[in-house]
Amino acid sequence: MERGKMAEAESLETAAEHERILREIESTDTACIGPTLRSVYDGEEHGRFMEKLETRIRNHDREIEKMCNFHYQGFVDSITELLKVRGEAQKLKNQVTDTNRKLQHEGKELVIAMEELKQCRLQQRNISATVDKLMLCLPVLEMYSKLRDQMKTKRHYPALKTLEHLEHTYLPQVSHYRFCKVMVDNIPKLREEIKDVSMSDLKDFLESIRKHSDKIGETAMKQAQQQRNLDNIVLQQPRIGSKRKLKKDIYIIFDTEIESTSPKSEQDSGILDVEDEEDDEEVPGAQDLVDFSPVYRCLHIYSVLGAQETFENYYRKQRRKQARLVLQPPSNMHETLDGYRKYFNQIVGFFVVEDHILHTTQGLVNRAYIDELWEMALSKTIAALRTHSSYCSDPNLVLDLKNLIVLFADTLQVYGFPVNQLFDMLLEIRDQYSETLLKKWAGIFRNILDSDNYSPIPVTSEEMYKKVVGQFPFQDKELEKQPFPKKFPFSEFVPKVYNQIKEFIYACLKFSEDLHLSSTEVDDMIRKSTNLLLTRTLSNSLQNVIKRKNIGLTELVQIIINTTHLEKSCKYLEEFITNITNVLPETVHTTKLYGTTTFKDARHAAEEEIYTNLNQKIDQFLQLADYDWMTGDLGNKASDYLVDLIAFLRSTFAVFTHLPGKVAQTACMSACKHLATSLMQLLLEAEVRQLTLGALQQFNLDVRECEQFARSGPVPGFQEDTLQLAFIDLRQLLDLFIQWDWSTYLADYGQPTCKYLRVNPVTALTLLEKMKDTSRKNNMFAQFRKNERDKQKLIDTVAKQLRGLISSHHS
Repeated sequence: MERGKMAEAESLETAAEHERILREIESTDTACIGPTLRSVYDGEEHGRFMEKLETRIRNHDREIEKMCNFHYQGFVDSITELLKVRGEAQKLKNQVTDTNRKLQHEGKELVIAMEELKQCRLQQRNISATVDKLMLCLPVLEMYSKLRDQMKTKRHYPALKTLEHLEHTYLPQVSHYRFCKVMVDNIPKLREEIKDVSMSDLKDFLESIRKHSDKIGETAMKQAQQQRNLDNIVLQQPRIGSKRKLKKDIYIIFDTEIESTSPKSEQDSGILDVEDEEDDEEVPGAQDLVDFSPVYRCLHIYSVLGAQETFENYYRKQRRKQARLVLQPPSNMHETLDGYRKYFNQIVGFFVVEDHILHTTQGLVNRAYIDELWEMALSKTIAALRTHSSYCSDPNLVLDLKNLIVLFADTLQVYGFPVNQLFDMLLEIRDQYSETLLKKWAGIFRNILDSDNYSPIPVTSEEMYKKVVGQFPFQDKELEKQPFPKKFPFSEFVPKVYNQIKEFIYACLKFSEDLHLSSTEVDDMIRKSTNLLLTRTLSNSLQNVIKRKNIGLTELVQIIINTTHLEKSCKYLEEFITNITNVLPETVHTTKLYGTTTFKDARHAAEEEIYTNLNQKIDQFLQLADYDWMTGDLGNKASDYLVDLIAFLRSTFAVFTHLPGKVAQTACMSACKHLATSLMQLLLEAEVRQLTLGALQQFNLDVRECEQFARSGPVPGFQEDTLQLAFIDLRQLLDLFIQWDWSTYLADYGQPTCKYLRVNPVTALTLLEKMKDTSRKNNMFAQFRKNERDKQKLIDTVAKQLRGLISSHHS
């Protein structure tokens, strides 16, 4: 019982402990539940506790289920109302956001306006304060500005008075300002600046003069050009008077002191602004462009201060430096005429200024100083022109340069500078001009000769005929009588070359103008240059055309005809030069034209080229020869290649009708001799080792065709059998072999009346050896035939006798 009670008591105690633990679990924070659970696991009733815990969980689940079932509808209603409230809350939020944005926008403009108002009020206060301070400072600034204006306008004495008034009256009122302290510190410097301002003006003047020397020189040269044109029109006006008038017009002396209070523009630098004027308007004098008052002022001030010598030395030293700069030509001066013009303008401008200073001041510069500068300038200018003109290859540029140098010399001569050395140098440039002309005309002649068709000029009307005769001096009464259309004997390059020679003479004449040369010197220069044109330039051009590889016989014939007519026109060129120089050809020192020699040499070269060309054509035909040296058939007509060759020769010599008789005859004889020699070489060449009598018969027919051509007289002027003699060697050799007339040949050899006098035994033996080999190898049974054996013995006998003749001849 007691055990049962004890067990029951223990069970109740355990149940109470489990209940306590469950209450602690339900009421204790999760983070502190660890010790409670540990007490469960420390006890022995773990299983029972778990049952108790499961029971408690089921009870709570039932209570929760009851409660949920009881409050479910209210929960659903609450959720529905909450969703409605959320939509309204979102609308309210949007309205609040929109209201806030509008408020911020309106407030931003208000803030900006307030900030601007703040800045305006601040500026207003600053402006008021500034105006008050400026009212005190403005008189000081006005006085200082007046001082600067007076210094700029070179009013030195009023500037000193203004400076004193500023220092003692105005600056003490505003001395606490920093700019006033700067002014006070600058007052000694300003006094020193006033002292040196005249020298500063002089430096500006010198710098401006250096920059504008080309403008001054351009004006002076333009005025000299106008005066020269006027002198050419009014020849009766004395030249010295003209120069004095020119110089008088140029010199315009300015006042030594300018008292105007108005500010200057470019007068401060010594250069007046002059717009470019039209050619028909009056050109201002060179000194109209220059204000010399800075020089005069500075000279006056330094004279008063007793330092005139210092000023003179400084001025001359600076001008010498500028002279060296002016005389240094640009590296590309030779490329254009503007480069030379600018160079000359600067030199002229420099010496125009110095000449004016010489005549308007006393002692600043003297004649010895000017002469020294001019000697240096003259030597450097001539050296520069020699160097740069040597690079020029355009005759037009050289001619323009010559005219520019003449104008340059004439301009400086007006001012009393000696310019003889410049004209001496122009004579050197004249030689270079002639060389550039020769190079230019070499191209002109080359183009004329290359573009010519080398055919007689056809004319179909009287107008065309007169046009050609007007271009070239040609007279032929027979041609004039012929009806139109008709042809001149020469091609178009004859009048073109003749006119280009005249153009060359005109170009030479242009250079001699204004060089102060006598008519004899001009005539001599033109003739020498024309001789160079004929003997070197034109001769080389003709020789190049004649030596061209593709030149034809027709072109060569026409060249001979053309040069013949050009040779005849040389006397008209002599008359042309005489008319433009007014120097008679009978004058002792007159140079003769060498055109006749030039055209003769060209014609001879063309003749030689015709002979060579004919021989080459003959060789080309002979290359077509195709002889069957072993044939036994006897032909009845000449070879086709030879027939074509004879036809070519006939048509070629028909073109030679306009050639001089000797040229055509020489060409014909040369062609026949070359043909005969080539045929002989063809017959005897080493490659032909054997030949038959039939082959000789065919060769004989070809030679007869050549003889027939010679007898037909392709070129008039030959005696009856003269042209046939070219083939006499071949004829006698072939007759000897075809007629087999060895007994006559061997019996009469060496006698003047020998029938076969032109047959050389060596040639006969060579040909006989070729036939002997043929007889031996004609067929294998030849040795059994009596006739063949006799013929072979006869050939051997003749060959032996020929060798004897050759041996006796050599011995």
